[in-house]
Amino acid sequence: MTTPASSSNVTGAAGEQVAAPAAGSISARAPAIRLPAVHLILSDAGCQPLIEQYGRTQTTDTARALLAELRAMLLAARQDHAIDSGDRSGSVQGAVAATDAATDIPALLAMLAERLQNANRANLRAVFNLTGTVLHTNLGRALLPDSAVQAVAEALRWPMNLEWDIDTGKRGDRDNLVEELLLELTGAEAATIVNNNAAAVLLMLNTLALGREVIVSRGELVEIGGAFRIPDVMTRAGAVLREVGSTNRTHLKDYAEAAGPQTALMMKVHCSNYEITGFTKSVELPELAPLAKQHNIATAVDLGSGTLVDLEQYGLPHETTVRETIAAGADLVTFSGDKLLGGPQCGIIVGRADLIAQIKKNPLKRALRVGKLTLAALEPVLALYRAPDLLPERLTTLKLLTRPAAAMRAQAELILAPLQAALGGAYAVTAEAMNSQIGSGALPVDQLPSFGLAIRPTGKASNALGKLEQRLRALPLPVIGRVAQDALWLDLRCLNGEQQEKFVGQLALLEQAGA
Repeated sequence: MTTPASSSNVTGAAGEQVAAPAAGSISARAPAIRLPAVHLILSDAGCQPLIEQYGRTQTTDTARALLAELRAMLLAARQDHAIDSGDRSGSVQGAVAATDAATDIPALLAMLAERLQNANRANLRAVFNLTGTVLHTNLGRALLPDSAVQAVAEALRWPMNLEWDIDTGKRGDRDNLVEELLLELTGAEAATIVNNNAAAVLLMLNTLALGREVIVSRGELVEIGGAFRIPDVMTRAGAVLREVGSTNRTHLKDYAEAAGPQTALMMKVHCSNYEITGFTKSVELPELAPLAKQHNIATAVDLGSGTLVDLEQYGLPHETTVRETIAAGADLVTFSGDKLLGGPQCGIIVGRADLIAQIKKNPLKRALRVGKLTLAALEPVLALYRAPDLLPERLTTLKLLTRPAAAMRAQAELILAPLQAALGGAYAVTAEAMNSQIGSGALPVDQLPSFGLAIRPTGKASNALGKLEQRLRALPLPVIGRVAQDALWLDLRCLNGEQQEKFVGQLALLEQAGA
């Protein structure tokens, strides 16, 4: 668009007449501000689908904001061109092109649609977990099996007997919905459910050790993700921490000497996210529980990432089960529902009936209780454990943990060529063996043989891997890998067949982004 040389005036943004600059001058070639009115955009047929999808109010407000930004940009461009008399081509042509786009309603509608889409994009989005960590805390931990997904969908659509006993027609206890299954699977006397394992530990300590001592080995004063520290939780719960032993060695006599009238609990904490090796000594539960009983003190165990089956039968490293812990003498056991158990986020407390009854009477229990969606997901997951021989087929977490490396290798060979084509010559893609990990603090030093794709820059471009990682995260379904040893690693353990199709299907967008 150019300003006509024969005209002495042009129309401004508000319709007022402004003097035109002399023909042929730089300022004469600067863009005039001619944006269409909001009502013209809204009345255009191309805008109707946007109004139907996002509503008239939101569409109108977004259109006004868009026009205001464009107007400010064009005003700044016009002023810059009037001042910079040395600019004879580039910036002036760019500003003129911007003005042409701004006066074109189809172009404005495209910008409006993009803004509305971005503004309404969900913050919680599906991603490809190619990090090699199966139970990735930052990516939502356990994926639910189909039976749990269907149960949650049903609970979203229908009223449920959350606290209603259908047999008696009276008010019921929501814990009863899953308690029978938990007792069957763990051998405990009673159970209760809260929103995560940290809450379970907090509630247990506040109920049974308020103002009293809890004996814990120094080697078990763990800190897990999110700065969750056992000493801090005890302080918040109102309990008094009594440390015994040393970081690497604790003996039974240390517990015995610390036990006294103010002792409420002897507590063991599973060191889920680290391992101390070398000159070490710890007191195992079968030793500690009898000592606690001699002093009439309850024994509590925070298992963290608790499992309900022996993982060794599936070729995985052994992890102490909840049943083993109860059988070894624990009066209370706390563990997570969304880690090795493979269910929804929740914290589970099982153990002696009298202690569980006290915990359930604590006013904090109501603040920490779970809703119907959690219980709807948890019940079918627990039910799967009644058929342990079928778990690798039905429980998503175990299916991923036991996936053979050969299957991932075949998958890598299928994906390699389209990924290389999308990346072009700036990167080299190779199919390579790598190691996965369980994650979420479970078996931290154990690794699972895996297979995937390694991407390395072919040139010396600055921060090439960082830029590629950003491009992958910018895809409609973000791809999350890990950068290490001068390569971007895409571990395929958590990529199933349906996800593979979607992954390959969006590679064309990756190619366009790199063009």
